[in-house]
Amino acid sequence: MAEGLVLVVEDSEEDVEAMSRALGRSHPLVRLEFAERAETVQERLLDPAAERPRLVLLDLNLPGYGGHDLLAALRARPELAGLPVVVFTSSTAPAEVDACYAAGADSYIFKPLNFELFRTVLGNTVDFWLGEVRAD
Repeated sequence: MAEGLVLVVEDSEEDVEAMSRALGRSHPLVRLEFAERAETVQERLLDPAAERPRLVLLDLNLPGYGGHDLLAALRARPELAGLPVVVFTSSTAPAEVDACYAAGADSYIFKPLNFELFRTVLGNTVDFWLGEVRAD
């Protein structure tokens, strides 16, 4: 089974808890690292001593330096060009979706409110971007 580190940029404690619960049993080899402020993420990703995540899940609605700003900053760095960034957010506005793809998002996923659907969508997203890592 593959193993992977996923960096989740999310400021909602409820969503952090839901993500941890959603992947805890079904994806035991996926490690989640959380950042609640976008300002710290670029420095974290460029730190040569830190493990590079295989995927970034990015919420757009962040305090201060928002998700759009972070996405643009990450895509401006050639050394981060191969890092998949998936926007995982509650916004369904078509203009928001278009703006994220134009800025270089690899995918745009709407966060379902229903926990079972949330778990399924999150699990499928992780499986797609990391390869099959699900426990039997």
